[in-house]
Amino acid sequence: MTNLSIKDTQEGIELKVKIVPGSSKTQIVGTLDNMIKIKVAAPPEKGKANQCLIAFLSKRLSVKKNDIEIVSGSTNPIKILSITGRNRVKLKAVLIAESSLEK
Repeated sequence: MTNLSIKDTQEGIELKVKIVPGSSKTQIVGTLDNMIKIKVAAPPEKGKANQCLIAFLSKRLSVKKNDIEIVSGSTNPIKILSITGRNRVKLKAVLIAESSLEK
């Protein structure tokens, strides 16, 4: 958990995630190579998995959907997200509360 790829920016943070689309349930499942691994229920077609990811994180992190932007990886399972309105300490606290990432 201590080596997660979460960077502070002027506006908020940048977060590196790996998503697994087409899962039975949308949930945080742990970490993988300094990334947070998230399963999403939507299929990887026409941006549905990206929309599902943003909606999920928006709800879990108590930010607006417009505050989450895919900076890179929109067609790749590995993505860099920009999230405004949250700092690294608050984000980690929420992610730990949502899932036992330190498995």
